[in-house]
Amino acid sequence: MNHASRCTAAVVLCAALLAPFAASAQDEAASPFSWNVTGVSDYVFRGVSQTAEDPTVQAAFTYTSPVGLYAGVWGSGVDFGEGDPDAEVDYLIGYAFDINENVNLDLLFNRYTYPGSSELAYNEFITKTTIAKQYSLTVTYTNDVFNSGTDAWYYAVGGEWALPQEFNLTANVGRSTFEEGISKDYTDWNVGVNRSFGMVTLGLGYYGTDGNGRDNSGKLADSRVVFTVGVGQ
Repeated sequence: MNHASRCTAAVVLCAALLAPFAASAQDEAASPFSWNVTGVSDYVFRGVSQTAEDPTVQAAFTYTSPVGLYAGVWGSGVDFGEGDPDAEVDYLIGYAFDINENVNLDLLFNRYTYPGSSELAYNEFITKTTIAKQYSLTVTYTNDVFNSGTDAWYYAVGGEWALPQEFNLTANVGRSTFEEGISKDYTDWNVGVNRSFGMVTLGLGYYGTDGNGRDNSGKLADSRVVFTVGVGQ
């Protein structure tokens, strides 16, 4: 088994080990534990493939306290080229609360890590405002994007709408901006549909970037269709 396979297997094994505890906790109303394991045909982050356009497995486990504080871990396979890391593991802590009956604010600190490649690790502060449980505004900031010592911001607006037969339509448009010329500012977007069948969720999305995004990342930022299959609760 090569290093990439071992990393992917570790993510799956971690989720598999955690799942029974989370499932048991779910037997009680309003359990604080949640988990999911997802297969994706491509891991796309802000319009750019992180897996050289190949499929991978992702997993997450989160604990949420009654007052809205939460902490968790998220993992995925990645492929940045020969000799680069084979996995991404993110550690997160946040606080979500209602401003009023129509507005929710989520404040999140996320630590991006890449086992075996500590020179890529960096932190990001993320805020997400959800309005009427349907529309969202996301603003993120890091002073060390890609561990480069460079400031970067990300702004995004999104929405979710119910469709017939219990399908959902989602859409998002985002803008990445960088200081000191590390990369061109660019826009990404996606639109998708999904449907849940009990613990299983199927999704199909179409992702793309503008010309600057393609200048930055080449074919990894080309428009693409992504299929997802997730299991969790």
